[in-house]
Amino acid sequence: MRGHNSRTLRNLRLRVYDLKPTKFVCAAKLLLRENFLFMAPLQEVRGVIKEKTKRISVHSHIKGLGVDHETGTVTDVPHGSDNSCGLVGQVHAREAAAVIVELIKLKKMAGRAILFAGPPCTGKTAIALAISQELGRKVPFCALNGSEVYSSEVKKTEILTEHFRRAIGVRIKEIKEVFEGEVTELAAEEAPMPDPSSGYSRSISRLVVGLKTTKGSKTLRLDPSVHEAVLREQVEVGDVIYIEAVSGSVKRVGRCESYASEFDIEADEYVPLPKGDVHKRREVVQDLTLHEFDVANSRPTQTASDEKDVISLLNQLSRPRKTEITEKLRNEINKMVGHLVEQGTAEVVPGVLFIDEVHMLDLECFTFLNRALESNMAPIVIFSTNRGICTVRGAEMQSPHGIPFDLLDRCMIIRTEPYTRRQIEQILSIRAKAESISMRTLEPVTSEIEGPRQCRKCGHS
Repeated sequence: MRGHNSRTLRNLRLRVYDLKPTKFVCAAKLLLRENFLFMAPLQEVRGVIKEKTKRISVHSHIKGLGVDHETGTVTDVPHGSDNSCGLVGQVHAREAAAVIVELIKLKKMAGRAILFAGPPCTGKTAIALAISQELGRKVPFCALNGSEVYSSEVKKTEILTEHFRRAIGVRIKEIKEVFEGEVTELAAEEAPMPDPSSGYSRSISRLVVGLKTTKGSKTLRLDPSVHEAVLREQVEVGDVIYIEAVSGSVKRVGRCESYASEFDIEADEYVPLPKGDVHKRREVVQDLTLHEFDVANSRPTQTASDEKDVISLLNQLSRPRKTEITEKLRNEINKMVGHLVEQGTAEVVPGVLFIDEVHMLDLECFTFLNRALESNMAPIVIFSTNRGICTVRGAEMQSPHGIPFDLLDRCMIIRTEPYTRRQIEQILSIRAKAESISMRTLEPVTSEIEGPRQCRKCGHS
């Protein structure tokens, strides 16, 4: 540190935050000269950036139940192979979940729910996610903890309704006429005479775009309004784009792979050259949820007068961030989605709603769930609890798992069992591989796992 102690370093750093922007640069140069700020060499950064970033969650390794569809039994597939489902143990629970998956596919689970009951850390959430994976990759999965419904701003039934609609997907299929290809020419032609409405400044008369595919090329002369969409997408020569013929919206797919190079640091995503003609009919599939429809229609559009009105701007700032969506709006959304389904342009995809710690709900929430399960647009509801016979919140009665008897009769209960030491070691091995962690760092953890699992609170086995 060239003779500076830690106190001098701390004082210098505190003084830097008090400097003005013009003096901050000088102070930063001084700290660089004094070796207080360090920069990693480019050789070290290059290896980090070159790796593909991937998001890892707690259950990102779960791919399915791992049950044979013909025999209905759990298949022993070595973990780490492509056919591995990611689950360990819980053979009886997985086989029972596979039976429920078949009932769901046969549409014989209407008005019923699933209840996973077992000790903590026995894979209840993992099996619920595996059921969602077995139903399809695009099936919505929405998780909710029982204690999340208690809020001072929003009603409990409103939070449950919101998560119910998050778990119901709508798949919209549209056939649109598009112009797709690699951009070979991009030029904006200005008008010969200035426009008086824009202050006699130069305006764009038309946009010339050249597109190329494997089958041919075409030059398009587009409206000036498309020029704003091209600037918004930051389209350049060599990019692969598609332009909708009706709306004029522009979508940048990526950079053409013919421009790919051997640089260590690249920010663009390279895509192959489109096949077929430039002008084609393309099927566009969009996966949305009913909650996204609700949010999109609950926000009123601003007019030109509202944007200039200061009072309306202050009213928007004073509104709470989280507002309740009215039941009238949801009914209108349901009618609109039903109309799209009748036309054949949309398909309703019931997802999975997983409610963990269901014993935390009270009698009002259970009454709402009892009615919501009977709806014709209800998702697959999965409950999870680790309680035995306990008191139902909001009522002076004892019930198994803290659930009222009328709702408990609707549930198909699946029991989970504690893991053995060998199974815990396999789970640690799978998680270490998913997170790219060496097993040597987990040796002290695995050495402490002896005998049956014990309760974290009282220490009893």
